[in-house]
Amino acid sequence: MSDHCRSCNQTGLVPVLSLGSLPLANDLLTPDQLDQPVETFPLDMVFCPRCSLVQITETVPPERLFREYLYFSSYSTTMAQHVRTLVAQLIQAHGLNDKSLVVEVGSNDGYLLQFYQQAGIPVLGIEPAVNVARVALAKGIPTMTEFFGEALACAVPPADIVHAHNVLAHVADLNGFVDGIRTILKPDGLAVIEVPYIKDMIDRCEFDTIYHEHLCYFSFTALETLFHRHGLRVQEVERADIHGGSLLLFLTHAAIPASPDTFSVDHLRQQELGWHAEQPYFYLDFADRIQALRGEIMELLSYLKGKQGYHLAGYGAAAKGAMLLNYCGIGPDILDFVVDRSVHKQGRFIPGVRVPVCSPAQLLETPPDYLLILAWNLADEIMAEQAEYRRRGGQFILPIPKPRIVYDR
Repeated sequence: MSDHCRSCNQTGLVPVLSLGSLPLANDLLTPDQLDQPVETFPLDMVFCPRCSLVQITETVPPERLFREYLYFSSYSTTMAQHVRTLVAQLIQAHGLNDKSLVVEVGSNDGYLLQFYQQAGIPVLGIEPAVNVARVALAKGIPTMTEFFGEALACAVPPADIVHAHNVLAHVADLNGFVDGIRTILKPDGLAVIEVPYIKDMIDRCEFDTIYHEHLCYFSFTALETLFHRHGLRVQEVERADIHGGSLLLFLTHAAIPASPDTFSVDHLRQQELGWHAEQPYFYLDFADRIQALRGEIMELLSYLKGKQGYHLAGYGAAAKGAMLLNYCGIGPDILDFVVDRSVHKQGRFIPGVRVPVCSPAQLLETPPDYLLILAWNLADEIMAEQAEYRRRGGQFILPIPKPRIVYDR
């Protein structure tokens, strides 16, 4: 546990909230682990008054979190379509060809790089999870099974495009990671970085996106400060709905002149000044709102299960699902099971609450009356996939930003 900012090394961090001591979200249990105690870690969030970075104080060793990983990006149709569209735009805009190189840091199972490779563009993935990288390699996607940072950057060839999607928040050494990106980026190259956006997290009360893998929670203000420190300039920024609300940032070396069209950057910078991203008080009522939301979720589920006698299940054994269930105390007494498309999670149990994880086929074999969509960021995809469950009378519940039964979507 550190009292120094992960970005600027400032002390005097301001406490924002504490979710208590919780298990690691992706540490799904095997059947033979059910009788063993589950290790928990503090989950406390703080704000840096110097650089505006919101972060948690605990750093679980990366080897523990990421060497074997149960999240495979390719299982999400929404994510695949998101990156497919992005890749097509970048290929056209930058004239990429068979002489180019695209590198992705945190490349998972090759879900993004496959679209470059299909277009005949050389790629290189960097993915520390051995089991996940093995899947990418089996697809024919060159992948280094290493943690990325300054040292590894010296062994990576210069790249025309460097991707880092939903990985920056996982990094303990922010400065080493960003400097590594600067190192491998060609002088005229482009870095594409995507992170969950803290404004969306707070506005929508997305407390279940706070877990030990997510060390940092970024505003544009904090990101621009971090990138500037390492000689990188944000040329353009977009807000995306993916993962409950994200920022998609396009960076170049600072030596490259600023884009003549800086509207997106200037606009977001001014917006954050308007909601005082640089001030701690914006974040301080978040804890009270989280506690209120937990009460509302439990009130609805307890009514349906206890008073009405309905059967309930969950959809999505992702990290946010494990966090919501553990923070709210939702176990097998409320949910009969959780389903997930990933075969790597089926047959395991949610850490802490020990709810079993099954195949989505279970929804038609022993249909619950209500399905709590824990992967609420993929709600449209899930409800479309489960049209037959709904046709048979099944109902959906969305927990975020307010718990509600979905009658029409």
